[in-house]
Amino acid sequence: MSGLIVIQPGIFSLAQDSGRFGLHSIGLTTGGPMDRNAFRWANRLCDNSQSATAIEVTVGGLVLESTTTTNIAMTGANIPLTINQQAAALWQSHKIIPGDRIELGFAVAGSRGYLAVAGGFQIEPIFNSVSTVPREGLGGTTQDGTPLQAGQILPCQALQHPLDCLSVPSQQRPDYAANQARVRVVLGYQQDAFSEIQKQLFFSSQYTVSDSSDRMGYRLKGPNISPSIDGILSEGICLGAIQVPADGQPIILLNDRQTIGGYPKLGSVLSLDLGKLAQLMPGGTVQFEAISVERAHNLLALDEQRFNNSQLEPANK
Repeated sequence: MSGLIVIQPGIFSLAQDSGRFGLHSIGLTTGGPMDRNAFRWANRLCDNSQSATAIEVTVGGLVLESTTTTNIAMTGANIPLTINQQAAALWQSHKIIPGDRIELGFAVAGSRGYLAVAGGFQIEPIFNSVSTVPREGLGGTTQDGTPLQAGQILPCQALQHPLDCLSVPSQQRPDYAANQARVRVVLGYQQDAFSEIQKQLFFSSQYTVSDSSDRMGYRLKGPNISPSIDGILSEGICLGAIQVPADGQPIILLNDRQTIGGYPKLGSVLSLDLGKLAQLMPGGTVQFEAISVERAHNLLALDEQRFNNSQLEPANK
């Protein structure tokens, strides 16, 4: 079996495809890449489908050795990349041959990077997806939710003719250096449980990402938001839902969220902005802006058009 051998697994490296959909009714969450934008660009650089399996690298530290000829690309957080101890650019593809050593340092801006390979990593799915959800013990290279481990082989197709190396245009590359994000919110039907004063407080305040944030949800610290109700009957939870528990500190629920919950929800973060949120390190700051459903639809349509119409460029040698 040819592919990339895991020499060091890094801090927290997970195999992810686009996600596990349609299974909330049996309690399985979606999983998938926390920063969908960076994930899609990594796959596009390798001429893959947008749902091909890549590796989500949190903070860094991953070291691989190739046993095959292929192309790779690394996008997302500014995690130093070297190939055979030579610096290699992010947001572009690189040719790899047997014996090449791929090393990732540790993030200097952002927190999550995406390593794609031509054809995607060939990992067996479970419940129609490869996505690794450690909390559920599901998916990944061993199908039990375990992050990458040293000694594993990440299978991939050998290329008879490596692809041309390409680069993402600079204007399409996010800047994570500030460790702050302004995210847009569509208010939900439970907004009436929050007074106008409470909503104004929320949208005019700055919140800080806490140390206990993870793939399940980002816990924020800042002014308390007090709904007029203590709880609701448990109901399904969408991606990006802003849940307000009894302590008044908002939680933005993300890819590995529980499928149902009973805390009031002010609304949901626009899916386009969740990647910006997921790239924040603890201590990063978040501010919120309310938008209409109609504007959210327009923004999603424009983003899809922009992604599809953007042309990759020849990579710098």
